[in-house]
Amino acid sequence: MPLHDPTSDSFLKLAENLRELEVVIGEKARPVVAQVRAELQEAIASRERGDMPAALEKIRRAMERLANLGSELDPAEGAMMREVARIFMQSLSFGEKGATKEVVNVMRHKAGDP
Repeated sequence: MPLHDPTSDSFLKLAENLRELEVVIGEKARPVVAQVRAELQEAIASRERGDMPAALEKIRRAMERLANLGSELDPAEGAMMREVARIFMQSLSFGEKGATKEVVNVMRHKAGDP
């Protein structure tokens, strides 16, 4: 079943909340945020088609873009974001849903969702 309501899917909510980065960081973040949002939406579409390898790759790329943006602003923040991405991908690979959910919550918090 396709998911169109951002409140019903963690990745859609994350994609929507990335707009806060544009406000905080400014114009420099706009193209990166647009790319990340598009990749997260593509990941959701891949997941809905049952193509989990493609979904995971799109999520990994989106997270790498965010980490690169974070590194430009604050190298420590970028390093932390890379570690969050690593843990997230590892937990997905091992099917550790609890760890995956915790990392998604960290990402949502970083994207401005309290």
